[in-house]
Amino acid sequence: MMKELTIVIVSYNVRHYLEQCIVSVQRAAKDIDHEIYVVDNHSHDDTVAFLQKRFPTGVTVIENLHNEGFARANNLAIRQSSSEYVLLLNPDTFLSEDCLSTVLSFMDQHPQAGGVGVRMHNCDGSLARESRRGLPTPWVSMLKMLGFKRRYYMSHLSWDAAGRIDVVSGAFCMLRRTALDQIGLLDEDFFMYGEDIDLSYRLLKGGYENWYVPADILHYKGESTQKTSYRYVHVFYQAMLIFFRKHYSHQTLFVTVPIKLAIYARAFLALVQMQYRRLRSSLGMRKRDTSETNYVFVGSDTMLQQCRELARRRGLKATFIGMQAFADRQPQYQPATCLVYDTSSFSYQQIISCSYAQQGYRPLIGTYSCQSQTLITPKEIIR
Repeated sequence: MMKELTIVIVSYNVRHYLEQCIVSVQRAAKDIDHEIYVVDNHSHDDTVAFLQKRFPTGVTVIENLHNEGFARANNLAIRQSSSEYVLLLNPDTFLSEDCLSTVLSFMDQHPQAGGVGVRMHNCDGSLARESRRGLPTPWVSMLKMLGFKRRYYMSHLSWDAAGRIDVVSGAFCMLRRTALDQIGLLDEDFFMYGEDIDLSYRLLKGGYENWYVPADILHYKGESTQKTSYRYVHVFYQAMLIFFRKHYSHQTLFVTVPIKLAIYARAFLALVQMQYRRLRSSLGMRKRDTSETNYVFVGSDTMLQQCRELARRRGLKATFIGMQAFADRQPQYQPATCLVYDTSSFSYQQIISCSYAQQGYRPLIGTYSCQSQTLITPKEIIR
């Protein structure tokens, strides 16, 4: 019997973020006929062995012998599945408990919806503009490169209502199987970055619609990516060129030449800035981060007891707040604060909602699992 939903997560050296992601998926898919695939791109942090021990059932692991890239890894799992819907999900995310049911209900009611994205939150709870994007046409791309980003991020849309968009983010991309059968899977010419834009564009060309739905997730934004590396710059801007050549090469030279030159110029500028930062660092001129992180732990007595020991052992600057005290007051946080939630006491929806509702300075969001005794923050994993 065909399952309703297949969740595909591509992993590379992010096993603790991945564990949290899977736990959140299991909560969100509790009443949904689903299957979970993790495609590991040859991680070196024992991800596969960790998954087999932590999730002996309910998760199918595909262990690649090499880093096959995002598009090819997703396609491996999609080809093995036969569900009505497919969700492409980044491992450095966690989902609100009603996220999947909300999106699936929307797709059931909108048969022309080929792809659906959601309301993504940054690691401090603020809204991520990447949740709604327009197509990077030559004109829109040029405006974005010049710093005019309103059209690219479709800023005219409401955050609290469903709306049609052009591009669904690959961090959470719900897809209709029949649409994939018609337009094809992810283009494997893209190693990483750009494949979500290409897929979204092909959905539109195939007569389908792409939608934004206000269901909540948190996205740590690329914890598995070293964005200060030369490889990142090469892969990212190469993806831009691949997309442009594939879809806009028919434009006149007056359009194509400036865009290509702009892409090369941005890539060159990124490399120069990277080299400059490395030179300053090698000369001891790097700006020191003098702000010590203040961890504010909120949760059950069991969680607080474990975190007191963790803070003592790791020398963390820490404050501890019980559940009732946290509910009774709305504390104001200072910069360099990381607010750590007990995942056994708070739902993931509560974590996102509490952080989004913060007034003034927004602390970074951390989570602590009493089961794994692991502290996860946007910057580090502490055990």
